[in-house]
Amino acid sequence: MPEISTAGRTGTTDPFGGGLARTGGGAVHLRAWQREALDRFEQSSRNSFLAVATPGAGKTTFALTAVQRALIARRAHRVVVVVPTQHLKQQWAHAAEAFGLHLDPDWSPGYGALPTDVHGIVVTYQQIAANPGALRPLVRGAFAVLDEIHHAGESRTWGDAVRTSFEHAAFRLCLSGTPFRSDQNTIPFVKYEGDLATADYEYGYGRALEEGGVVRPVYFPRINGHMEWTAPGGMDYAATFDDPLTRDLSNQRLRTALNVEGEWLPAVLEQAHAQLAHLRRRDPRAAGLVIAMDQEHARGIAQVMVQRLRVVPVVATSDEATASKDIGNFVGGSAPWIVAVRMVSEGVDIPRLRVGVYATNTITDLFFRQAVGRLVRWVEGAGRQGAYMFIPDDMRLRAFGATIAEQRRHSLRRPSDDETERSPFDPDRPERQAQPDRELAADGQLSLFTAISAVPLDEQGRRLDAVRLFDAEGGEGGDEIPDFVAASVAAPGRSRDDPMARGGAAPDSFVTAAVPLPGPDPNPSPPSSPALGALARRRQLREQNSEAVADLARMTGKSHADTNAELNRRVRIRRISEATVRQLQQRLELARKLLRG
Repeated sequence: MPEISTAGRTGTTDPFGGGLARTGGGAVHLRAWQREALDRFEQSSRNSFLAVATPGAGKTTFALTAVQRALIARRAHRVVVVVPTQHLKQQWAHAAEAFGLHLDPDWSPGYGALPTDVHGIVVTYQQIAANPGALRPLVRGAFAVLDEIHHAGESRTWGDAVRTSFEHAAFRLCLSGTPFRSDQNTIPFVKYEGDLATADYEYGYGRALEEGGVVRPVYFPRINGHMEWTAPGGMDYAATFDDPLTRDLSNQRLRTALNVEGEWLPAVLEQAHAQLAHLRRRDPRAAGLVIAMDQEHARGIAQVMVQRLRVVPVVATSDEATASKDIGNFVGGSAPWIVAVRMVSEGVDIPRLRVGVYATNTITDLFFRQAVGRLVRWVEGAGRQGAYMFIPDDMRLRAFGATIAEQRRHSLRRPSDDETERSPFDPDRPERQAQPDRELAADGQLSLFTAISAVPLDEQGRRLDAVRLFDAEGGEGGDEIPDFVAASVAAPGRSRDDPMARGGAAPDSFVTAAVPLPGPDPNPSPPSSPALGALARRRQLREQNSEAVADLARMTGKSHADTNAELNRRVRIRRISEATVRQLQQRLELARKLLRG
């Protein structure tokens, strides 16, 4: 196992103590919950441990500290981290570097043995499902981190693959951003009481707010609407979000509201954009996220934002090869908006996100909480940090938001002496009784569904103009949202100053004026160029080796395979995927020497 750099303190069973973790930049002070969870994990008699902590609380830091301590104490000899998405592989690998841990996010079953200067790998659940047997040799005796472990229960195939791959791990640290239930498929290595997973340690949003400096308070502006549509059976319907409907009709109503060709969604985007512009006056890098239904919907939303708001958002969808890179650039940049389909809904760390628009028809408590979790990460030294998730006033989404809003209200006010806090995840809570809906599935009749119109309404059921919106648990007499601004909304093609905006014919052409976004400092100090970490250096050397082999093959007339084999033989490695950084450097120097003749 390669040595772990911990600022000169290695090889002890408890090298940090006092709530400290060692990173390349020195000591990191662990939060109280991280110290508690770490103690409970290390004292546990089981080798599977489920830690549930609210998004933004620092689950990655907790997990990497636990990994670091286990490796130094020789309780495990390798690390295997499993994540839901490709982007999270990179995020975990970069985070690990700060702890002196080198995790390879590019590993594949064909790589063979790990290089001796690598501590472990990061893979996705999909990779495990595709070839569960390939990981078994690497996992035996390893420290396994199963991030967002509920993904292992999405299908029996995935759950069986995870169980097969990780049954011989030395430790299994399972992580989740929110408590979850078992639907049809239980999740490997997780204890259950009834259909509710039992966490070994839980750190909720309410406690994080109470302690301060961990997460932001999040508010839920909800917007009603009047929707008209033709159902798959050919019947026409009209309803607001206040009207009780069956689940299928509720799905159709929501899909109608989210139609980019209607008036409801563009109006909500204007409201959210106005709020973001307001926040960027104090925080020029504040950003917004729109969660779309699918790739076509995401691109339609982007087009609406260009036409209505005069901004070009970043679009991150799974079919784009550059999606992970685009998200990474967005994280470090100052672009105001990103539109994504699931790519940013779970685990992705973008601290500057302050405004969200829930424009997807995925209606589950778990997905909703994960989406809201993208907005709650606290940024040190940024002052007031309220976050705002705009939601359709669908009764199911209102219930999900109200549960979170109740935790926020309880945490931000002084409790009375006789008040006892009830767990926000208590299965007996009324909000938990609402049956979560599935995403509207395509079927043989979907082509008959037609959205006719969707008009935004205010609290009194009037057409939305300039209004003060209420929180998810508000309404008549409810709490108004602090530090909130409302935009005047005009229908597409109608001027706000035109009296015909309230009825009558619209002008032939009119473009709604966009709310200007304050930008970042036009003359920022140039960022320093940090030294390449082990991960970036390894990738750079592999690319340079590949280029040198191509040049050698052209010069000598030999095949790429023969050229690679000769270089590997002379550097004494079996294959380039098993080479250490030092061996890659030696191989590159040899190739360049041969090219010079």
